[in-house]
Amino acid sequence: MNIKNDIFNVGVNDHDVDLFEGQYIVPNGMAYNSYVIMDEKIAVLDTVDGNFSEEWLGNIEKVLDGRKPDYLIIQHMEPDHSANIINFMKVYPETTVVGNAKTFVMMANFFENTETFDKLVVKEKDVLSLGKHQLNFVFAPMVHWPEVMFTYDSTDKILFSADGFGKFGALDVEEDWAYEARRYYFGIVGKYGAQVQTILKKASAFDIQTICPLHGPVLTENLGYYLGLYNIWSSYGVETEGVMIAYTSVYGNTKKACEMLADKLTEKGCPKVVLCDLAREDMAEAVEDAFRYGKLVLASPTYNADIFPFMRHFIEALTERNYQNRTIGIIENGSWAVTAGKVMREMFSKSKNIIWLENTVTIKSAVKEENISQIEAMADELVK
Repeated sequence: MNIKNDIFNVGVNDHDVDLFEGQYIVPNGMAYNSYVIMDEKIAVLDTVDGNFSEEWLGNIEKVLDGRKPDYLIIQHMEPDHSANIINFMKVYPETTVVGNAKTFVMMANFFENTETFDKLVVKEKDVLSLGKHQLNFVFAPMVHWPEVMFTYDSTDKILFSADGFGKFGALDVEEDWAYEARRYYFGIVGKYGAQVQTILKKASAFDIQTICPLHGPVLTENLGYYLGLYNIWSSYGVETEGVMIAYTSVYGNTKKACEMLADKLTEKGCPKVVLCDLAREDMAEAVEDAFRYGKLVLASPTYNADIFPFMRHFIEALTERNYQNRTIGIIENGSWAVTAGKVMREMFSKSKNIIWLENTVTIKSAVKEENISQIEAMADELVK
């Protein structure tokens, strides 16, 4: 794929993968991007997943058209981007491998005999000249590994953003960018909002006209939209006004209360209501919605003096990713000792800026008249 006259995406599409990183469902596969900059000196940026060595090397060979690469720049050492370093060096042994100090520590962890490579260790703000193209290195630690760095081509105003601005899905499939980028971000990068904010501030110093991530499409238009979403996500802001109701239910009574609440919210003009059965929804999608909306209602029966396992998993997924700046309400159920609400609140004890609704719905086995009034009060509070 030709990005500019002398810059090419030589990456691959993976339609064999079913679970990315062993946990995220990817019905439309994955793209592993790799880039070649053709200049007086030639740079290859990152490799691809180990299952696509032959295809990737073939793509590079076509672009090089008989020339040899001078540099292999490693922005990220995660195996879906670094697995072919050794294979590349076997074909092009005179190439200089470019990375930062942490890059080469990790490289030695993954591969043997890397001490034989010709290495260029770069520091923050170092510039590598290829001739016309001037590559500026911008460190992005913990976005989402400690060695990550971005590369800014000041000539064509391109930001090569490693896993930043990436998404699930192969490039030969049309789909909404935000949906799969949001699920990707909160699943993989979401814990590191502060670090993403830091790199966004660094990037604001550059005139960026194109973003080239290691997953997903090259972004060339309306970059303010993508940068704006990343700013909202990484600052744990509210992207869409609305209420997410996340529930687990054993015999349908807790579910009934949630459906009643959803109906009440819709009647009262709530702009968006998302009802999520945690036992059946893809957990990554549930997490994505919890971060997207400003208000969350958690509903669970008491289960073994605790909460239902799917709810525990969901809350742990949120708190692990620094869930914050949200309003949360509780619907709890129990036939003899109703403790679900207490457990759920305690799980957010270390979360920042959580506002708890004053109105709680407490069900004792089945929804009764008193619960209907509690649901009404909760709906009123949510739409205030």
